[in-house]
Amino acid sequence: MPRLFHVTTILNRDSIMRHGLDWTRMAAAPGIAGSREAEEEGVFLCRDESEVSFFARINNTGGPVDVWAVDEIDEHQLITTGSGFSYLPDRIPRRQLSLLVRPSEEPAPTTGRKGRKRKSRIR
Repeated sequence: MPRLFHVTTILNRDSIMRHGLDWTRMAAAPGIAGSREAEEEGVFLCRDESEVSFFARINNTGGPVDVWAVDEIDEHQLITTGSGFSYLPDRIPRRQLSLLVRPSEEPAPTTGRKGRKRKSRIR
């Protein structure tokens, strides 16, 4: 089974560490797209780095994000929305999650030659 990923604000880290991924516990922070309520009854998941990068870029939560690896999910269980995003219509227990990106603070811009800013990649 390929590994899947979930992108969320770091404000959700403590809840995820305790409860896993559960869309009914969204009260702590808005969704990555800024929604205050779950857009679907399930957990949005990314299939690859390009989808992770997309969700990190659209981050509308006002702060840094975490990227969680999700194991033991068969891609055939995912439902694709009309917008092309995939979600699992179930909660995901903590034992299936690994925190991949742990920003301690907002990343400082990096500069390349001649003082130009370089894009930072998701780790």
